Amino acid sequence: MNLTTRISAGQGGFVLFAITPPRQSTPTDQLPEIARATIERLRHLDLDGLVLYDIDDESSRNPNERPFPFSPTVDPSVYRSDYLQQWPLPAIVYRAVGKYQRDELGTWLTDQDPDRTLTVMVGAASSGAVVPVSLAEAQAMRSELNPDLLMGGVAIPERHSRRENEHLRLIAKQEAGCRFFVTQVVYDLNAAKNLVSDYRYECDARGLEPVPVVFTFSACGSMKTLEFLRWLGVDVPRWIENDLRHATNPLQASLDQAVATAVEIIDFCRRLGVPFGLNIESVSIRREEIEASVELAAQLTAHVRSAAST
Repeated sequence: MNLTTRISAGQGGFVLFAITPPRQSTPTDQLPEIARATIERLRHLDLDGLVLYDIDDESSRNPNERPFPFSPTVDPSVYRSDYLQQWPLPAIVYRAVGKYQRDELGTWLTDQDPDRTLTVMVGAASSGAVVPVSLAEAQAMRSELNPDLLMGGVAIPERHSRRENEHLRLIAKQEAGCRFFVTQVVYDLNAAKNLVSDYRYECDARGLEPVPVVFTFSACGSMKTLEFLRWLGVDVPRWIENDLRHATNPLQASLDQAVATAVEIIDFCRRLGVPFGLNIESVSIRREEIEASVELAAQLTAHVRSAAST
């Protein structure tokens, strides 16, 4: 089954790779070559689909200085349609809905082919932001304009550690039409397991079937990248920071740690009967970290495929 069929059936066991489109400042004549290099880098991986992020300025969420300056990127849907035509598999296209006018978002929703495109809708970076379209309104528009377009939501294990209600937020999103969830980068294993467990048993209590939870992983090769992950809201346990800080090869240490965390989450989800997916990304634009994330995807895909065949 392909990605859309699998998610429609409430089944997990799929692997994705996430990319951020090039910056808007990138010369247009360079975009085809960047896209070609991306496809070539990923072609040998046994992936089920792509994730294309829609980057927004999150300074209203976190007033601290951003470790890497914000730079607007090419619209992920435009990048996919104009430059990634050779990519044969479905793509999950993020929509930071607060960036778009209602008519613009409505046209985009109507035009999407549900066999090739899925979407994750993301609300405003802060609750006080005034935006043209709220997340709830965008979810309702999807239901009205293109109900077959599979919609996902964001899951944040760290928020569950602080508020202990993220599983209820997931169920509310599920009732609003979300058919899968995607986490931000996972470093705190206990936070992820707590969320999965609470979600599983709350679904049982309400007579619901859990939908796939897609866990995101990334290789981190520098303290600057680690600082950026923290700015994004990712909780990195002190022992992991110490391992990376003192490792002879921090990038390899990060890759090994990500594999170990992913394998434990996979086993935990299987034991609880929660469908899962994996999403691998590179937070950094450094070539070494991108290549390490590709290697991470190769290792995790092999693990998922081998386990499924036994």
